[in-house]
This record gives sequence, C-alpha cells and structure tokens, in this order.
Amino acid sequence: MQTSSDRHEYPAHWEADVVLRDGGTARIRPITVDDAERLVSFYEQVSDESKYYRFFAPYPRLSAKDVHRFTHHDFVDRVGLAATVGGEFIATVRYDRIGADGMPASAPADEAEVAFLVQDAHQGRGVASALLEHIAAVARERAIRRFAAEVLPANSKMIKVFTDAGYQQQRSFEDGVVRLEFDLEPTDRSLAVQRAREQRAEARSVQRLLAPGSVAVVGAGRAPGGVGRSVLANLRGAGFTGRLYAVNKALGEDEKELDGVPAHRSVTDIEGPVDLAVIAVPAAHVPEVVAECGEHGVQGLVVVSAGYAESGPDGRERQRELVRQARTYGMRIIGPNAFGIINTAPDVRLNASLAPETPRSGRIGLFAQSGAIGIALLSRLHRRGGGVTGVTGVSTFVSSGNRADVSGNDVLQYWYEDPDTDVVLMYLESIGNPRKFTRLARRTALVKPLVVVQGARHGSAPLGHAVRATRLPHTTVSALLRQAGVIRVETITELVDAGLLLARQPLPAGPRVAILGNSESLGMLTYDACLSEGLRPLPPQDLSTGASARDFHTALSRALADDSCDAVVVTAIPALGETSPGDAALAEALMSAAAANPSKPVLVVHVELGGLAEALSAATSTAPRGAETAADAAPHHPAEHTATAGEGTGPGVLTSGVPASGVRGPGAPPGAGAEGPALGGPGAAGPGAGRPGAAGPGGPATQAVEGARAAVEGAQRVPAAPPESPGARLIPAYPAAERAVRALSEAVNYAQWRRDAAEPGRVPEYEDIDEKGAAEQIDALLARGEGPTLGAEETGALLARYGIHLRQARPAPTPDEAAKAARLIGYPVALKTTAPHLRHRADLGGVRLDLADEEQLRRAYAELTELFGGPDELRPVVQGMAPRGVDTIVRTVVDPAAGAVLSFGLAGPASQLLGDMAHRLIPATERDAAALVRSIRTAPLLFGWRGSAPVDTEALEELLLRVSRLVDDHPEVVAVSLEPVVVAPQGLSVLGATVRLARPPARDDLGPRTLPVY
Repeated sequence: MQTSSDRHEYPAHWEADVVLRDGGTARIRPITVDDAERLVSFYEQVSDESKYYRFFAPYPRLSAKDVHRFTHHDFVDRVGLAATVGGEFIATVRYDRIGADGMPASAPADEAEVAFLVQDAHQGRGVASALLEHIAAVARERAIRRFAAEVLPANSKMIKVFTDAGYQQQRSFEDGVVRLEFDLEPTDRSLAVQRAREQRAEARSVQRLLAPGSVAVVGAGRAPGGVGRSVLANLRGAGFTGRLYAVNKALGEDEKELDGVPAHRSVTDIEGPVDLAVIAVPAAHVPEVVAECGEHGVQGLVVVSAGYAESGPDGRERQRELVRQARTYGMRIIGPNAFGIINTAPDVRLNASLAPETPRSGRIGLFAQSGAIGIALLSRLHRRGGGVTGVTGVSTFVSSGNRADVSGNDVLQYWYEDPDTDVVLMYLESIGNPRKFTRLARRTALVKPLVVVQGARHGSAPLGHAVRATRLPHTTVSALLRQAGVIRVETITELVDAGLLLARQPLPAGPRVAILGNSESLGMLTYDACLSEGLRPLPPQDLSTGASARDFHTALSRALADDSCDAVVVTAIPALGETSPGDAALAEALMSAAAANPSKPVLVVHVELGGLAEALSAATSTAPRGAETAADAAPHHPAEHTATAGEGTGPGVLTSGVPASGVRGPGAPPGAGAEGPALGGPGAAGPGAGRPGAAGPGGPATQAVEGARAAVEGAQRVPAAPPESPGARLIPAYPAAERAVRALSEAVNYAQWRRDAAEPGRVPEYEDIDEKGAAEQIDALLARGEGPTLGAEETGALLARYGIHLRQARPAPTPDEAAKAARLIGYPVALKTTAPHLRHRADLGGVRLDLADEEQLRRAYAELTELFGGPDELRPVVQGMAPRGVDTIVRTVVDPAAGAVLSFGLAGPASQLLGDMAHRLIPATERDAAALVRSIRTAPLLFGWRGSAPVDTEALEELLLRVSRLVDDHPEVVAVSLEPVVVAPQGLSVLGATVRLARPPARDDLGPRTLPVY
C-alpha cells in the first residue's frame, strides 16, 4: 500500500478492533496513501472549532500538500493511525519524530510530537483515549520513549485525554499554548487507567446486548415453527418491554405482521432504531443481513445460525469474515451457533433465545458456551420438585455458541458491577485469553462468588472455538484459577449445588460445622463427609425420629448461637409418629430460626422429602411462570415427590425446554433429566449437540426447538411465584450429604480466600539480587545464540545473581578425574549420572551416595559404567554430599497463553505418579510461597510427619520467591528446573538445575486494548 520510497512495509500487526466507551466498536489501522479521499471526507465533517483546536488557526480545508503529508508515512519516524467505523474515518492521530531542537529527526532521537483530531459526532466515546494507547505502543516499538503535545488552553477535552492517561507528565505554558510532555513507559497507574476503561467499555458493550430497547428477529418464518419464529415467540412470551420486529425477505407486499408483531422484508425498512438483531437465516445469507443491520445502525447481533467454525476450515474462515464484517459497523456478536441470551429484569424481560420458557428473575448470572449445558443448567436452577431446591432465579443468561466475539471475559466485565447479580456460574469449554480471564476472575471474586466448571478438560476444545491452546495440564490450570479466587468444581451438578448455597446464604467464618437432625445415620454420613472435605465437624446432634418442628427450631437456634460453629447442616428423613412435623411446618421452623440468626449458613440434607424441598422454597419458587396443572392440585404424597437432582425419580418442573429429573415430554431423548449433558435435551447426543443453528429443517436448532416445545407440553409445572427479593433468607436443600458438604466446603475455602485477599502478600525485595548483571548476562548469551538450554557453568552463574547457589558438581569423564574431583570437593561425595534418560531417576540406580573414600568412589564408578554404559553416555559427575532432608522440585514454565507459572512438589516417582504438584502464577508473593509449600498432599513430610524432624520451610519459601523474581524480572528465562532441592532441618541444597532462555513471547495483556481475533 506504500510507495517504493517508503522505508517499511505496511505494519498489518498495528491493525486492531477496540471497544469504545459507549460499547460500540471501532477499527484502528495505519493511514496509507490510499486513504486520501477518506481523509478529505473526514475533515469536511469536522467542525470549525475542532479544526481550530487542531491547527491553532482557522483551517477550513486541507490542501493537496496537507493530504499528501497526512497520508504518506514511513511507519518509523512519521506514523498516522485512523479509527474507522463502516470503513470511514472518525478520528486520526499521528506522531512525527523530533530532535532536541524540535525539528524533524530520525533515530536515535527518541521523542515525537503527537496530535489528534476526532470528528465531533464521535467525541465523548473514548476514541482519542484508545488511539493514544495504540500510537504509544507503536512509538515504543519504534524506539520512541517520549511524546510532546501542544494544546490550546481552551481545548480542555484533549488536555484531559493526556492527563487522565496515567503517564508521568510535565506541563508548561508558553506563548498561549499548553505544552505536555510525558514518558511512554507504562506505569502502574497507566495500566490501571487502561484496564478501568477496558472494563467500562466491555461491560457497556454487553449491557447493550442484554438490555436493548428494540429487537428485530431476522429469519422469522411465515409459518409457525422454525428457529426464527420460535425466537420471536419466546420474546413475545417473555413480555419483552421494548419494540419488537419480525424480518423475512420472503414476505409479501400485504404481509405486515407475524403473530401480531410488525413485519418487514429488510431491517432497513424498519422506521425506528434497532438495538439488537437476532439472525436466524442460513449462513450463506448472513453477510447480507449483517450489512443491512450495519447500515441501519444496529448495535449488536445474536447469531443462532450454524455452519461456521464447528463445520470445518471453510466454516472457520466464514466465521472470521462474519466478525470482521460486524466490527466494521461497530457491532458486537453473540455466537455464531449461539443458543441465545436472557435478561429477566422486570424493565427488560428479554428472552432472545431458543428456551421456550423464561426463568424467574433472580440473582445468579449464568454463562454457558454450550447450548445443551445451558439448557441443563437452567433446568436445574429453576426446577422446584427436585432435591436441590430452586432457591434463587437468574438475572441474566448468555449462551455464546462459538464465542467468536463476545466471550466469558466480556460477560465477566458486565457482571462485575451488575447490581442485579450476586453469584456468577460459568460453564467453559475453552478460555481464549487465560491471562485476562484470571485477572478478571480475581477482581470479580473479590466482590462476588465465581463458580466455574470446565468441559473438554482432557481433550481439545470444540471445533467451533478457534482459540489459542495452552500447553499447561488441566490440573495446573485449575490451580491457577483457584489462586484467582475461582470456585472450581467438576460437574454441572456441583456447579448448581455451590451456586444455590452462595446465592442466598452468608459465607462461613470458618470450617467448624454443627450437624443436627432426626436421623443418627444420616448425621454420621454428614460427619464423615465433612472430614473427607477437610472441614471440622462437631459431633452430630440426634433429635430422634419423633422430633417436632419446635425441636428443630430450638436445636437450630441453639447451634446458630453457638460460637464454636461456623455453619449448620440440618439432616431430615420422612416424618414418623404423631408428633413429627409436616413438611411446611418443618420448613417454617428452619427458616424462622435461620432468619433470627442470619450470620451463619444453613443447609438441609433431606431424604425422600420432596415436600420439604418445595416448602423451603415455596415463597420464592424459581419455576417459570405457568398455569397450575392438575398435578399441582393433587393431594401431596411424599413418596411421589422424591425427585432429586440427578436421581431421576418423580415429577419435576420443566424450564427452558428440559424436564426435571425423571420426566420426559414427547420428543425428549432417553435419559433426559439424568446427570450430565443428557439434560441438554433433544439434540444433545451427537457432535455439536445443543449448539443450535439455522441450517434448515432437521438441523440442530430445529431439533432443539421442537424437542423443547414437546417437553414443555409434556412436563408438569408448578404454580407461578412472586419475584425473588435480594435480601431473602432462603435455605438450599440437597438430596445427599456428600453434595451438601461439598458445596459447603467450597464456600468455606472461598471465604478463606476472600479473607486472605483482603491482605494480599507482597513480593519481597532482596538486596543481594543483581538484576542488572543478570540482564547483561542473558543479553550476551542470547546474542551469542546460546540456548535454548544453558550449560552448567552459565546456569550456576545466572542463578547465583539471584542468590540461588548450586552445590558444586565436577565432571568425571574417567575414574581418575572422578578421584581428583572428589579430593577437591572433599569426602564424602556422591557419584551420579547426568544423561537425560537417567537424570533425576535415583530409582534406576544411577546415583551412588555417601562415598567415603577413593576406593568406594572407584568401585561405584565401575558399577555404574558396567550397568549403564560408558562415561560418554552416562556423563558422570562428582558432587559433595548435602545434609540429609526432604528432596523437592522447584520449576517454572512460561506458557504463551497463561503466563509464567511457578510449581513445587516433592521429588520422586510417587509424587510424579500422583501429580502432586502445586502451582502459582508469577510473580509470587510471600503468601503464595507459603501456600505452595503447604498445599501439596505430601506436605506433612516437610513438617515432621511420624516423628521426623521438620525441615527449613522458611528457606524453601525464600528459594521459591527468588526463582519467581528471576523469571518475573527477565521474561527471556522461559523455564527453570531445580531438581532435587534437598531441604534439611537447617537450610537447603540445590543439587541440580537447568535454565532455558528464549526471546519472550509477545504479551497481549500489557499492550493497548484490543479485541481478540480467533
């Protein structure tokens, strides 16, 4: 795109999509010679006042010389960027490198003048702030370290752009002009400002999708049925409060309505604005629809159409083009291949999804990448007859399908400050940006619980998810998520169990659990489950099978008032005897006692008590609004209402098209209502199940709609209930002690994390660290092409600069050299091989210890070479004996997706076989180091297990922190392995070490704000 005289090729990597302050998107790209007409058109739309602020004088039009200057850049000393929407400029920024005299210059001059111009119609959208981030990143890439800008005092908006950016600045005033100078090196404040702007913009972009003022369903069929017509019906059925339109290009001239909804042949025919368009047309026709939406000013799209990345390489390219096209017009996308979105707020009532029933309004935010799992989660959250009572409803629901644009990160940004959401539940099959997700997860978890279950843990992500894969094992990813405060669970049953507890019960102050109930056996099961989960249960209190409601009330009140417990689990079996309470009476007794003592969580474990489960949540049922059926009016028989989440017995409530356990409507697949993905309903059995599309009759979306509708007609419903109040004191009930206790354990651990996070640890400074010397050594090694793995001498020298000293080891290529090395080191010594296949494998016999003299050394040398081969193959070394202790391993690895990770465990095959390693993100704090040492299952061996001497864990924690500092200070250190590290009662010895160097992978979390491209 540039002429031959230009010094650099077009820098395509500077192109980026950004989310603006109002939630819309813009494209930022370099300005080229082909942009002359766009630049002139853009300038004509700028007001005279803005032109005056830019040029300090009236400047009505650009001359040919100006146009040439502003479109011809060398992309080094002269750079211009433009923000575009719909292909047209809405703002520009440029820099010109200058020397000390203020005149144009080339490198090594490291200062540049910068100037902006924003179209008046787009001022206030945060365009200039986004452009400043990107032009600063470009300048740093071109070795420019400082910007200067001259601004008229009256141009307060532009002055604010510079002063609010967070860079270190100097301001002066001369000749009626404000001169601002600032360094471009990111600071803690500039990063904080950037991330705060990112949060506001991305949250606003999701809010525009979830709370539109008007919705158009494109592809609403003329006849009932089909995906588009079903979505239209669901929107109407939910009582959407905004304006609703149906769009179908096949409509006749006289067809003006569909189901009473205004109908049009094109989005462009709609007279009023359209905020959200739901696209349900075949993939081949989607580009035409997107163009019409963009021209009409639609703000966002929900694409339920299939035929994209989930269908193969051609579909993946089709998906990328869809995202490019939508972002060109400033629109964001849910999907494609999406199940849809729901917002139950009374002033919105949006059900732009394939779920035929809208869940009751509540306090849980729900995100699912799979339509089938989304259905299952909605069903479990909102059923009433099951063992896990529907104690809370949903605030918003997003099922993202292929998540080509809007992802879980975006929705987390929205839920972080959403006052209507108290708990976030997420089902994830892939994490597109793990660094960002852990950052957002930590911030969210500080204010509200975030519960996550991961699918595709042991295989690749679904075909539709074109994301960068992490090389880290699932166990490592799970540990990193827990470090960020995420409540990690294994199944969707556990996801719901934990979510219901956290939604309406206070966090426990500790692990002490009181157990009371009318069954001694059930109490003991609960006691055992508490011990298994690491809780501290008190002896169960047996109220006997004849306990009355008053007995339960008295016992629960006493337990809640007892300072020796932090939570209470109530166990209950079916009522026996004349004095035994009825379900409603028992529920009222428990709820009144809990309400009088609201500081501790209360859980109920019930067996064969469907009536109690209903009674505990009857006042605030989360079932979908529907007419009472004959089953609801029938006399209550406890034995007939025993359906528990996962047990599949008895009737239940269907919401979102999926029957409760054990109930299958016509068309529902075998196993509907059972545990796991089978709850996804029709279409959940094959590849892409639950990922609806619009490919025509018989496609997955059509099957999902037909099956869901059939299930709704065949399922029993419960009476409608009033909306849930934010302060309601609701008690979750569970069908098994293990499930209740596991949920409580997660709440206990999360509460402890919150307390710890309130006083975060620090990254210590060590006076003996030679950061500058290490940097020079690394640069020299990389310049010489050293690597990727350093030799023993270079490794020891680099680690020593960070206060990590290796126990001396000398090569022993012959028995004589071994004897000479031993005399220099001093007996006793160890003889060991360093061959890759024998390294760190003491169990194979490649190590001889405590060799007291030369005779023993020579004998050991002969044995090793006889057993394993010649010295050239074995690479033997002689090393001084370390004090006895516990052998451990310290490792780091830099994952391009997740970042740098510090790992710790005990050495030996047993720990490796069990995968007993602990992990933390780098930089590690003092608190992280202490947690690493204590969180492995074999940690008792470090603290005096079975009478052994405790080892020096303080020295071990310091070693972990020094290694973390090395990797954090020098991203070129991409891997460190210290093995073994022998930790003695006093001090430790590092006996082996390897270090790998490489040019660090690019980090996308420190650069300017950009939307990902998959």
